Amino acid sequence: MANLKEVRIRIASVISTQQITKAMKMVSAAKLRRAQDAIVQMRPYAAKLREMMENISDSLDSSTGGVFATARPVNKVLIIAVNSNRGLCGGFNTNVNRAVNKLVREDYAAQVKEGNVKVLAIGKKAADFFNKQPNVYAGNHNDVYLKLSFDAVSAIADKVMKEFADGNYDKVEVVYNQFKNAAVQYVITEQVLPMAPHGPLTPKGGTPNAQEKGMKADYIFEPNKEELVLDLIPKSIKIQLYKAILDSHASEHGARMTAMNKATDNAGDILKALRLEYNKRRQAAITGEILEIVAGAEALNG
Repeated sequence: MANLKEVRIRIASVISTQQITKAMKMVSAAKLRRAQDAIVQMRPYAAKLREMMENISDSLDSSTGGVFATARPVNKVLIIAVNSNRGLCGGFNTNVNRAVNKLVREDYAAQVKEGNVKVLAIGKKAADFFNKQPNVYAGNHNDVYLKLSFDAVSAIADKVMKEFADGNYDKVEVVYNQFKNAAVQYVITEQVLPMAPHGPLTPKGGTPNAQEKGMKADYIFEPNKEELVLDLIPKSIKIQLYKAILDSHASEHGARMTAMNKATDNAGDILKALRLEYNKRRQAAITGEILEIVAGAEALNG
């Protein structure tokens, strides 16, 4: 009977876990809807703004585009790793951390040897991971998710742009999960600073943008091109970072909903196996008791 008791305890434990994972799945599904609406509404504006910057890319030089459009030798690099504050979302956080490590190892090996590659973590999971690598850890902004807004992200972007302007970094890139749907997220690396004058609007493997198809708009500038470009570049950088964090936020809830759905299904499979085992052991115990009773009766009759 001790074995039966163990199985019953395991069944109760799995049922409790299944209830938790099912509840987490429902919560993530509700949060996903809001996060998905936010990134879907942001994407057209961000894409159009970046398309405008691409179409006037001839003006993005040191005299017209300012310091944020000036490319210089890459000696110091900042990588912004966008993760979540919580786990239980499958490989969501691990994929970004691996991508950042791969980027550091393969693209900036020379800069790493000089100690000139730093990682700014957005999200507690990224901070916990890179905090163990003090040679690259540059701090975190985990509080951005407490009240995710454009103003909160703008403060981070302002700090990064100031450090770039001061010469603390020569290049800034952001690594994040791009949201496609609840089950699919892509790890994307985008250059934030300096603003690339002829960079693609979409990551590798994405759909061609208007400029890549040979289409280019002709704008009328008022008051003048220089003033507008200098105002648009910082705004475009802030929008780019904000979009990346919104993408990651939606991807997090999608990944967690998918992970909890799989966990709930797995708990159901374990329950079936445990209940089958419990019934087998119970049947064996009952059969054994019946045999003992029959044997005792025959002994009395004999």
